[in-house]
Amino acid sequence: MTTDSAALLGPAEIRDLAELLGIQPTKKLGQNFVIDANTVRRIVRLAGVAAGQTVVEVGPGLGSLTLGLLETGAEVIAVEIDRRLAAQLPLTVGTLQPDARLTVITADALTVRTLDPAPSVLVANLPYNVSVPVLLHFLETFPSLDRGLVMVQAEVGHRLAATPGSKVYGSPSAKAAWYGDFRLAGTVSRQVFWPVPNVDSVLVGFERHEQLGTEEERRSTFALIDAAFQQRRKMLRQALSEVLGDSAHASARIEAAGLAPTSRGEELTIADFLAIARAA
Repeated sequence: MTTDSAALLGPAEIRDLAELLGIQPTKKLGQNFVIDANTVRRIVRLAGVAAGQTVVEVGPGLGSLTLGLLETGAEVIAVEIDRRLAAQLPLTVGTLQPDARLTVITADALTVRTLDPAPSVLVANLPYNVSVPVLLHFLETFPSLDRGLVMVQAEVGHRLAATPGSKVYGSPSAKAAWYGDFRLAGTVSRQVFWPVPNVDSVLVGFERHEQLGTEEERRSTFALIDAAFQQRRKMLRQALSEVLGDSAHASARIEAAGLAPTSRGEELTIADFLAIARAA
């Protein structure tokens, strides 16, 4: 296992690689490259990545985090949408860690349906503009994922980890809770990125829990969540009326689930939403 800091990328190497590939980081793809080796190792440590595990990384970019994951002895499957970056990544890894086990998939992460071998850990600096959809897609598509650690925009991270009653509890919070238990795992300085973003970042960790219901129940529950938070100031009987027929039908379903029709979405746990979906 390599522990030499030379096996990771620093600011100079990142900029040299970008220049070599003719890459200017774009907001469209949410590209902010990590240039600090200490931050990379901290992420890997907090994620609990160990030799022999299979890790999936989304948006590896120039390979900063990829190299940190690989030096633990884990196998990494990296999903990269930018063809130039995807082509360069094996070359970079081959130079710095020639014995590492890396598979690169050139694709939009939201379209990935199969991974071989099945990953057990998700670790990623997620593109900020699609972080929640990508995270939910991977949790839905790959039940083999039992835990993970993602770096996201601070506002998004606080939402993912929020609990009912919190001001920032919303659709991402409830949907994430369907799959697992989410927590804030730390903050990340803006200065460890190139280019420096104009938003703060946080680390969010999760551990998957037992499946709450069937796939059909998940879809029904998520439809209720969307309706509840599209009109979060309204009482549930009004917010859910379009999904459940009308206000009277909504009230009956909500009461059958043991909840008050006058409550609001921000007060409900994922179990409460599921109970409404199941109520006949």
